[in-house]
Amino acid sequence: MPQRTPLTELSLDELRARTSVKWRTHPSDVLPLWVAEMDTPLAPPVAQAIRDAVDIGDTGYPAGNVYGEALDGFARRRWQWNGVAADRCAIVPDVMLGIVEVLRLVTEPGDSVVVNSPVYAPFYAFIEHSGRSVLEAPLGPDLRIDMTNLESAFQSAAMHTRRSAFVLCNPHNPTGVVHTRAELEQVAELAHRYGVRVIADEIHAPLILDGAQFVPYLSVPGSGDAFSLMSASKGWNLAGLKAALAIAGEDAVPDLQRMPEEVSHGPSHVGIIAHAAAFNHGEVWLDDLLAGLNSNRMLLGELLHEHLPTVRYRQPEGTYLAWLDCRPLGFTSERSSSGPRVFSEVGGPAAMFLDKGRVALSSGHVFGTGGAGHVRLNFACSPETLRQALSQMGGAVGQADAEGS
Repeated sequence: MPQRTPLTELSLDELRARTSVKWRTHPSDVLPLWVAEMDTPLAPPVAQAIRDAVDIGDTGYPAGNVYGEALDGFARRRWQWNGVAADRCAIVPDVMLGIVEVLRLVTEPGDSVVVNSPVYAPFYAFIEHSGRSVLEAPLGPDLRIDMTNLESAFQSAAMHTRRSAFVLCNPHNPTGVVHTRAELEQVAELAHRYGVRVIADEIHAPLILDGAQFVPYLSVPGSGDAFSLMSASKGWNLAGLKAALAIAGEDAVPDLQRMPEEVSHGPSHVGIIAHAAAFNHGEVWLDDLLAGLNSNRMLLGELLHEHLPTVRYRQPEGTYLAWLDCRPLGFTSERSSSGPRVFSEVGGPAAMFLDKGRVALSSGHVFGTGGAGHVRLNFACSPETLRQALSQMGGAVGQADAEGS
């Protein structure tokens, strides 16, 4: 009998009763494997903490450092890291807004912010909305950080702007790569050489799959002037309960102390209660979740071989996101009339899988350079949903072929 995990506890009918963006963006006949929400119930300790707060009306303003203390304990147990000291962390509304607030501390409008494309799409919008400019350092063909590209971007940033930063995605979204200690040490050395401040988005840190090990960026030598943004949001499916922590390296504490007090007004008190409960009491549930994600990761490879054998897939090392290269199916970012199934990205693979297969995926082109012709698939769902989705995706390609012949 298949192992019972949090991913197998809810039926599609139960999930479709939800009113979040995952379940309300598309019609009910569409399988939503796009946005980063998981098809799980709440971890029981988290649900109980929220119920207890509601029962006593504990819905006021946040106080104290229960969140930081909870993350500190989790980091010590999980990663053997003791870098979440009380004087080195501050609550922020969520990871992305926390990144923006840190950028305001260490850069000025017009400065360059380096990202490793393809990368989490909101990086572009939030960085540009904050008045900074995005400078891409594309990943290598193996989807890992290309240190030559990174150094070139750091050098360009140092030449053209007074202060610059690098938003590091660790683990990387959308590829699921978990950076090694050696890679992070190279990043720190390059950042020090060119005077670039590193801001690590480590929201997926709890979601490390078999065969990989998470290394907190602030734990590597030379990271003292960097920042990390962490949250229980992805590991325990708490995106709707806003709360995150900005953590400063030992040399960046004076910068963190300049963060405006009003930033701490953004997080939800109930959110902080929920996130603290996840880090304090949610590890058994997290381990059960990871068992289901490991199984789904393997299942996805088998289903792709069966239904979409030409699609290229590197197993992710972390997260619950799969980065699928659909270019062998004939998709390109350029318009062309040279073949029956060559589309612009407007009619790219995500659009085809939605229109013809009724499966919603994230279109790769929004993740920046290197993303065209790809899709991001969220496999934090039941095995049955994953099987149904891949069958429908295979059927969509067959239909597109038939229509183009």
